[in-house]
Amino acid sequence: MNERVQAPKLSASRTALVMADIRGRIGSGQLAPNDRLPSIRRLAVELSVSPSTVVEAYDRLSAEGLIRPRPGSGFFVTEAGRTPAPLVRLEPPRAPEVDPFWVARQALDADPGTCKPGCGWLPTDWMPTGLLHAGMRNILRKETSLTTDYGSSRGSAGLRRFVETRLRQQSITLSEDQVLLAGSATQALDLVCRLLLRPGDRVIVDDPCYFNFQTLLRAHQAIAVPVPYTDNGPDIAAFEAAVTREAPRLYLTNSGLHNPTGATLSPQAAFQLLGIVGRSDMLIVEDDIFSDFEPEPAITLATLDGLSRVIRIGSFSKTISASLRTGFIATDAERIRLLTDLQVAIQFGGPSPVATDAIHSVLSSGGYRKHLDQIHRRLDTARRAVATRLGDLGIEPVLTPRGGPYLWCRMPEGISSTALAQSALPQGVVLAPGNVFSPSLSADGFMRFNVAHMGDARPFRVLDRVLKGMR
Repeated sequence: MNERVQAPKLSASRTALVMADIRGRIGSGQLAPNDRLPSIRRLAVELSVSPSTVVEAYDRLSAEGLIRPRPGSGFFVTEAGRTPAPLVRLEPPRAPEVDPFWVARQALDADPGTCKPGCGWLPTDWMPTGLLHAGMRNILRKETSLTTDYGSSRGSAGLRRFVETRLRQQSITLSEDQVLLAGSATQALDLVCRLLLRPGDRVIVDDPCYFNFQTLLRAHQAIAVPVPYTDNGPDIAAFEAAVTREAPRLYLTNSGLHNPTGATLSPQAAFQLLGIVGRSDMLIVEDDIFSDFEPEPAITLATLDGLSRVIRIGSFSKTISASLRTGFIATDAERIRLLTDLQVAIQFGGPSPVATDAIHSVLSSGGYRKHLDQIHRRLDTARRAVATRLGDLGIEPVLTPRGGPYLWCRMPEGISSTALAQSALPQGVVLAPGNVFSPSLSADGFMRFNVAHMGDARPFRVLDRVLKGMR
């Protein structure tokens, strides 16, 4: 019994040894590009392995592109096997600039042991992995084309119907041809920008705003026009002045739970905004990916407008999975038609059928509502505990959000959040300094904290140590 269990591991280790031997010969120059490798039988004798082991090793190296077979002639080293000349560094590496890309780079590429209170997502053990695994098992059991075919142009019909139903429950009136699924909320926003923006177009953004809004607009060569954001929404007088002065094409915002501040757009501000927009030629893109974090639905621009001048974007990455990413766009039917054609032109079809089917399985299960209830309770508890511990360090939340994972905090007098984040990074803590969210670079005295990633003492110890060194 034990021999049968161990045999696959032994075979795998022998294959790896053969592959390492060939890589070593190529790396040392013993085998150069276009050189013929030893025959399968000869190498099997040299390394005291079976011919089938050599065949497996050669097949894997071929899949990597390091070697290639020539029918009737054997295997040969490819140009990819050429040993590159060593590069000479002419100057020492520079530390990455703390810009809107900074937090994403540090959080996405961090070592597994890094603490990430600056990231934008929930920890793995907060996610509904059991529901996801059940959904994936159901997909594999169906033995259908889900795992092999392209996605339909507008995405899974079942998930689109779910999104339509949920939007109607939020008092948003729409028909079945007003929803398009995309690969993520970011991809949905990219599609909208591709459709509506041209280089040099002005786009009003909140100051502060989600840092990736800035990077995406920069990629489309649009010009971000910052408007100060308050506890109740954008500064209305500044917003109206910007519309008059800049003739913007779009206003890009969060409404329900604003990122990074956690603020909620007030009904009064929403009506005033729509009045200003209605007197202009601009549209609103309302990114509302945090709606599932709300204890009860807030007034949204899409609810009041009826998707006439508002383009609603959403996603399931924050509460279900950032790996099986799926987002959506809701707007008028003609824009959906144009966006659908654009998505087909870019990626030939909608989002992955596997991803959309798995997400739909989670959303339609009875367990998703329980999952959200648990997240709300955990975040409420964490928000109170983290606010208290940050307060002990002289870091004060600007407001108490209705929900969500973020606290937007004011630094102690004279402390730069940029310098604080740079000093904390070598100590294994990724933070989100205020200026990465501020197009005007006016938020160096603020920082966004993700309370879900502050469940142990380490980030507070590092914050305390760094702050003492800065004072």
